Amino acid sequence: MSQAAAEKLKGTRAVIVDLDGTMVHTTPDFQVAINRMRAELNLAPLSLATITDFVGQGSENLMRRVLAVDFEAAQVEAHFEQAMAAYQRHYLAINGDHSSVYPGVHEGLSAMKAQGLRLACVTNKPIAFALPLLEKTGLRHYFELVYGGDSLPKKKPDPLPMLTVCKDFSFQAAQVVAIGDSSNDAQAARAAGCPVLTVPYGYNHGQPVQSIDSDGIVETLLVAAHLLAA
Repeated sequence: MSQAAAEKLKGTRAVIVDLDGTMVHTTPDFQVAINRMRAELNLAPLSLATITDFVGQGSENLMRRVLAVDFEAAQVEAHFEQAMAAYQRHYLAINGDHSSVYPGVHEGLSAMKAQGLRLACVTNKPIAFALPLLEKTGLRHYFELVYGGDSLPKKKPDPLPMLTVCKDFSFQAAQVVAIGDSSNDAQAARAAGCPVLTVPYGYNHGQPVQSIDSDGIVETLLVAAHLLAA
């Protein structure tokens, strides 16, 4: 990380953390729910790698990309509501069953709390999926605020969720660091005026993490906590 980037982090008072691909490896859950939905539509199952590339811009986008594997645009829209309803039914039934928390997440969040940093989770996952997952993985208690993809009128990469957290905490955007795994997180943070750190292990729409415009790549949330403490 450059000296300039390190300087940007010095006044940090709060941290916004993404969920899927940043704290929790959730694509195995997506694969189960999506392939159960696809079976109802008599479509072949998709691989984990294919589904991973589709993740990150909310459930609506995910469903459209999953359907576009087999259908032209008009047919995608014709099947969308049925597919979405089936996906949500199957996902709620297995939410968190096949997921795992990434290494360093609990330790990193604990360290941030111990430093007196205020924490918010901002995800494009619908709030009805996000809250049970945070509970099941033991992560909910770290966060004062949780915003899902349907909690506000706009979701990432729009800056609105980041700006809302800054307002809720009464901090300037420069005092609130965003941590995520994708260009969505970085674009939202940049547009809001927040510094942004990226983890290298998540889902970035199939693109290398090095292509993301961030202030630095941190191996884990615990490394991020050490960086913020310094």
